[in-house]
Amino acid sequence: MQTEDTPNQDAREQIALCSLPAPPGFGEALAVWMKIGLLSFGGPAGQIALMHRILVEEKRWVGEQRFLRALNYCMLLPGPEAQQLAIYIGWLLHGTLGGITAGVLFVLPGFFVILALSTLYALFQSTAWFAALFFGLKAAVLAVVIEALIRVGRRALANGAMLAIAAAAFLAIFAFNAPFPLVVLAAALVGWAGSHVKPALFVAGGHGGGAPEDRLSGMPVREGDLGLARALKVIGICGALWIAPVLLLGQLLGWSSVFMPIAVFFSKMAVVTFGGAYAVLSYVAQQAVENLNWLKPGEMLDGLAMAETTPGPLILVLVYVGFLAAFRDPGILSPLAAGVTGAALTTWVTFIPCFLWIFLGAPHVERLSGNRAIAAALRAVTAAVVGVILNLAVWFALHTLFREVGAVKAGLLDLPMPAWRSLDPWAALLALVALFSLFRLKLGMIPTLALCAGLGLAIRLLPALA
Repeated sequence: MQTEDTPNQDAREQIALCSLPAPPGFGEALAVWMKIGLLSFGGPAGQIALMHRILVEEKRWVGEQRFLRALNYCMLLPGPEAQQLAIYIGWLLHGTLGGITAGVLFVLPGFFVILALSTLYALFQSTAWFAALFFGLKAAVLAVVIEALIRVGRRALANGAMLAIAAAAFLAIFAFNAPFPLVVLAAALVGWAGSHVKPALFVAGGHGGGAPEDRLSGMPVREGDLGLARALKVIGICGALWIAPVLLLGQLLGWSSVFMPIAVFFSKMAVVTFGGAYAVLSYVAQQAVENLNWLKPGEMLDGLAMAETTPGPLILVLVYVGFLAAFRDPGILSPLAAGVTGAALTTWVTFIPCFLWIFLGAPHVERLSGNRAIAAALRAVTAAVVGVILNLAVWFALHTLFREVGAVKAGLLDLPMPAWRSLDPWAALLALVALFSLFRLKLGMIPTLALCAGLGLAIRLLPALA
């Protein structure tokens, strides 16, 4: 039997190789990345699904296992995993230029849309119609986050071990306020150890190397990709690009201007926030709202509603945060000019590190693709991300459904607790409508957001007009 299986396996791999399309030209890939950038609605879950459908199922440029391996690596990194996944696959297809093109086009359309919406928000926030519009959007955003939690959970929580990791991550963040890097590192260590103790629970599949389409599609690792000289070159170039605009603004506008804390905060955010966009938002909500006082809790939810309704990564909500921070403390600039500058600076220092992580680490991920321990660590991190998203969903629910949210200390625990008398029944009703729309009617994210925005306008404005 063994002697018959080997030729059959070789034949299957030869058939798979012949059936794969030729690697795309750069111009063809450019058009596809532009399409993805314009259509990437729905937050990280929707964007990852879009890339999988186009790049794996339709174009067949990347194999299923290679796509998932890249995704798991990006989940391990600080920052937005969907944009990093685009950079990774762009790099696989066309090297450094391909990675830069994919990463920039994934962000650029959404940046301009969020910048325009942030300007309108800053100028018209006090008007009744604008506040009513975002009242409805906040409830819909809560349903979108819950949907993302379920979608990621279905993929990541394949057994009891993964479920336990997710639960532990949630409790560590929600109850003990544990730092995100510590949670991710602990999950990776559990996965690594689990691969040696109970490999069946932590490593998907029964063999290394992946399916034939995984081994035969995509670009191979190029000569020199793993060398120290290349690593130092990548660090030097990305580091210089990272800090150059900060130094320029310090010289032109003063080192005491608001742009310096903006640059420092979002640069720090880019290197310490693990678990993808939802984890980043949780960190920013805590720091920008509670510590830096750049925004109010409700305003953070307004920004998330903007990001959910526009193309590009969800982390583009940071454009809105940077805009408002500078708009309200313009220094020698006009408020509008300061806001635009703050938004651009925020975008730059947030996304430049994404290119650094991918160009530095992706060649090593490709080389270690058959390593069981590494695969198990990445799988455990993906499970921990589910706990991080659950924490974000709880945070959004508290600040959407209740007008007052405090904290209760219980020994070492510091638990957020709403004032139950402050429950907003209309917000609760809109959240239920959004959940019914997404899960029962399956209307999709954009129709659901539009529905709740219209209902919010009606609830808040019609009584005043009657």
